Amino acid sequence: MRICGHPGSAGLHSTGTMQLLPGTGSLVAALWLLLDVLFLGALFLHLLGDWSRRRSVLCGVFQDLIRYGKTKLGTRPAWLRCCDLPKRWFWHFYFLSVTWNGVLLGLVVRSLLLGVHFPQWIQQILHFFHKDPEQKTSDGELSTLLALSLLWIHSLRRLLECLYVSVYSAGVIHLAQYGLGIVYYFLLGITVLDHTQMDYRKVTVQELLLQLHWYHIFGFLLYIWASFHQSRCHMILANLRKDKSGNIVTMKHVMPSGDWFEKVSCPHYFAELLIYISVAFLFGLTHVTWWLLVLFVLFNQSLAAVLCHEFYHQKFDSYPAQRKAFIPFLF
Repeated sequence: MRICGHPGSAGLHSTGTMQLLPGTGSLVAALWLLLDVLFLGALFLHLLGDWSRRRSVLCGVFQDLIRYGKTKLGTRPAWLRCCDLPKRWFWHFYFLSVTWNGVLLGLVVRSLLLGVHFPQWIQQILHFFHKDPEQKTSDGELSTLLALSLLWIHSLRRLLECLYVSVYSAGVIHLAQYGLGIVYYFLLGITVLDHTQMDYRKVTVQELLLQLHWYHIFGFLLYIWASFHQSRCHMILANLRKDKSGNIVTMKHVMPSGDWFEKVSCPHYFAELLIYISVAFLFGLTHVTWWLLVLFVLFNQSLAAVLCHEFYHQKFDSYPAQRKAFIPFLF
């Protein structure tokens, strides 16, 4: 699959195959790199700074921007609270992802199976975010199809968990965090397509199966394993606020245990990282822009896990000392 020419051009070539784009010369890659630097810097600032003794306005804004939910508890001035949004609005992110990335997945399937061109407005969006293609042939249709499919399934599962499993208290997120979440899930599918050019030719199921490699199987199995444990951990967190009949009985924070919680404070964050690494395997570990996204997930979830880990240690005197914050045995 390949989109040839510029958004305003009338001529669209219909020969060739899906092609790799080496390097990171696209706008979407630059955006992920910028976010990587910002969140890595925020992580180091928090780890190296003694923020408990600092009361400046700048430090207050910094802490308000990096914290959400239970880690945002405490007395905060009214001018900071004016940017608060309910944490339960997390479902908006997954609804956007199911809708937008579902559209991209549908267009890719239609292009592969029917040879139908992408709509002009989609082509314009992709040309805006993506680098100019180099004419290097590769058999990447299966990788792109699997990646978009698994990410769509992941978003659908998380949407259902937010609506029907998770029990939200009065926790809040910052308006800037909400905006970042919207941008993140909008760029998700665009990042997948940053690896490819689109040639509008029909591809048979047999041709797709001939592209199957060991890394597709490994990536799929890693995705299933990580998704299973993430779902279990979300169930564990939700059940902490329910009785045996499934009725919500408390909004207090209770120390979690079981499954990967025995190793880390935030196993659902660790599972999220593994899910995105599994997608990297679907591309044979060659999708450079996707790795920039994986780094963002690593730094973002590391920061959230550290804050959550500190909260647990402050709240529970008997909190297990052997538990790490994010990555078992390491961090």
